[in-house]
Amino acid sequence: MMSNSNKTKSGGILKRRVKTSANSSESSELESLKESNNEDLFYEKEAPDKLEEEFNESFKARQRRRSAGNILPVAAERLKLEVSTKLNISKTGRARQLSSEYSSYTDESSDEDDNHSPRDHHQINSSGFNDFCVRNIKQAAFGRREIEIAEQEMSGLMTLRQRAEDDKPLKGAKIVACTHVTAQTAVLMETLISLGASVRWAACNIYSTQNEVASAVAEAGTPVFAWKGETEDEFWWCIEKAVCAEGWVPTLILDDGGDATHHVLKKHPTLFSVIRGIVEESVTGVHRLYQLSKMGKLLVPAMNINDSVTKTKFDNLYLCKESIVDALKRTTDVMFGGKLVLVCGYGEVGKGCCSALKGLGCIVNVTEIDPICALQACMDGFKVVRMSETVRSADIIVTCTGNKNVVTREHLDKLKNGCIVCNMGHSNTEIDVGSLRTPELTWEKVRSQVDHIIWPDGKRIILIAEGRLINLSCSSVPSFVVSITAATQALALIELFNAPQGRYKQDVYLLPKKMDEYVASLHLPVFDAHLTELTDEQAKYLGLSKIGPFKPNYYRY
Repeated sequence: MMSNSNKTKSGGILKRRVKTSANSSESSELESLKESNNEDLFYEKEAPDKLEEEFNESFKARQRRRSAGNILPVAAERLKLEVSTKLNISKTGRARQLSSEYSSYTDESSDEDDNHSPRDHHQINSSGFNDFCVRNIKQAAFGRREIEIAEQEMSGLMTLRQRAEDDKPLKGAKIVACTHVTAQTAVLMETLISLGASVRWAACNIYSTQNEVASAVAEAGTPVFAWKGETEDEFWWCIEKAVCAEGWVPTLILDDGGDATHHVLKKHPTLFSVIRGIVEESVTGVHRLYQLSKMGKLLVPAMNINDSVTKTKFDNLYLCKESIVDALKRTTDVMFGGKLVLVCGYGEVGKGCCSALKGLGCIVNVTEIDPICALQACMDGFKVVRMSETVRSADIIVTCTGNKNVVTREHLDKLKNGCIVCNMGHSNTEIDVGSLRTPELTWEKVRSQVDHIIWPDGKRIILIAEGRLINLSCSSVPSFVVSITAATQALALIELFNAPQGRYKQDVYLLPKKMDEYVASLHLPVFDAHLTELTDEQAKYLGLSKIGPFKPNYYRY
């Protein structure tokens, strides 16, 4: 607010505040810019265009100095955005937005202020294509930039695309995909299309969709049906739209959680007469596939990606190790040092979470049902406990078991005030959220994906993403790690589509070891890694081929 004494008749004084940078050189450059523009910038209601013209001339001069190495580019760009937004004052004294040349996109993917379902709006892209349903097709340009950033990090998948693009190993394949709709999975979808496939895409999680990415994919002409914040009914509607289209019948299913497989099995079982196979990524989905196989209801071959080495040892471990901290920080601003964290499950996901949280000073306890995983946790320095022993004193609870009702209403009633509860497993069944939707408890929305659940005595807990997957709902994920899993999925689809009849029966299979090794080799050049080659004598001694595979199928990395 400006005092009257600081205002002029025709306008007022617009103060420009420049934050001091930790980088001394950037700070000095900002100060230099500050002096060149004066501390106080005057505007007049009657002549905003003249002031904008003066500003543009001033900025062009700074650009010339910058090109000569006198101004730090980042600092100059920041000042350009800050000052240009403030300078553009209308005749009535209100700020009006500058042209898109000076604007930057800051809208969030959630678009939670829009209460209307995208199903209620008919949208078309710039080419007249309308076989899609997204939040806002106008966000496509921003989504395309995010996809381009992901492509830079996903070097292994991009290499696979370049090597196989001419051969078109998926030519004629029609893939219905039900995965997270993010920049990273968009790179996978566009890779499959480059390899000859036709793809229709829906989201496997109602909170993880990046709306601008979905818009970019739709703008490119790919049928996609997804937006952040879908209802349960909208979720299944999107899958139905992806599965069923006039003149289009899927030949492959790419699934993450088993929802597309379940939907086709329940609603369109006759499609399995033409579907060649299923590729499944998640623990939950793989569990469902094994159940179907055991009951004799699995009608096509299925590839278990979740238990492939490249998924388990990289995606499950390293992706979760980085994203759990990011997700909790974004949603709660919590300080980790000294906090007691209870991690339920010590598989690869649990290992990643525990390692990250311990590194930030948390006191980490673990619950486990498997004595082998429990022993690993003990030898890694974590205390293995039962839920009932620690639940009253825990500051943060993280579930990552793939099971159901790991945290029950009884446990939730015992939590202390302010406890943070979240899920890192795929399914939303680990925390019994349904038991919290009762009249005596109050739900209070704090921010996107964050709710207070308030008990009658005033106690409140913080529930993240309503018990759904916290990292893809509330944070970013490392694109490089996703590239490893995505390349594995692409190879599995190629294998199932091109396999001769009879190679695979109606059962669940792991990707051949040779393919795991090939995926790993695609990603080594980023680190300038150079593999040692076996001599003929060494290969003979070990009984191996010099080109692999280098480990037997039973080997545990």
